[in-house]
Amino acid sequence: MKIAIVGYGKMGHMIEASAKNFGHEVVATVDVIAKDAKYLVAKGDYEAVAKAVKESGAEGIIEFSHPSSVMGNINALIPLGLPLVIGTTGWNDKKEEVSALCKKNNCAAMTSANFSIGVNMLYKIIDEACRVVSQFSEYDTSVFEAHHNQKADSPSGTALDIAKHVLDNFPRKTKIVTDAFHSKPNPEELHVASMRLGAVPGTHTVFFDSTADTIEITHRARSREGFANGAVHALERLFEGVQSGKLTKDRLYGMSDLF
Repeated sequence: MKIAIVGYGKMGHMIEASAKNFGHEVVATVDVIAKDAKYLVAKGDYEAVAKAVKESGAEGIIEFSHPSSVMGNINALIPLGLPLVIGTTGWNDKKEEVSALCKKNNCAAMTSANFSIGVNMLYKIIDEACRVVSQFSEYDTSVFEAHHNQKADSPSGTALDIAKHVLDNFPRKTKIVTDAFHSKPNPEELHVASMRLGAVPGTHTVFFDSTADTIEITHRARSREGFANGAVHALERLFEGVQSGKLTKDRLYGMSDLF
């Protein structure tokens, strides 16, 4: 497959290496800062981003830029009609808008807060753990995440996804709280706490706590390689699904749709 990478920072470089390792051709790398990108565009010039991708002859796109530019990139790239994997987080409140844009432009796009295969297994483990633990009223639960000090959004998209899995399977919790508490929390509030530190690539923990004991379920990313590999695999499956007719070209898909 001929792949265009929009966003050529650390993750963009790792995605390029992963794509080549899997036998794909990277025909475009697009960025506003990285001088080694094939296409260096002005910040906010989303038409130039789309033009670069179109001229490259790409058959699929992986977008891994920055929360401040992701919606501009999405709005420019979806009209191209190419399979699009969106790795940038921080736009959860725009998913309905993006879904409508996919439908309007007959484009298959795919998003996930975390492309790591291990994290997606974690979601399933959390689902089952919550169903078991929630049967016992003495247990409370919360979510914690830690990332490197260069991460632009907080809490992480993965932490919010984990919180949604908890809410779906732990009936006593009905509300996510990401701010600091200035009084004791209400029983229905699920606290999602964040920390930014050094070069931590990503740690997510779900706590189940009672007066008798604590249970912790933790995923620690060893490096960003898993995210890069997962993003490339996601584009492969999205592209193959569209080509075979198993997936329609007018939808915004999630990781569970492809794996």
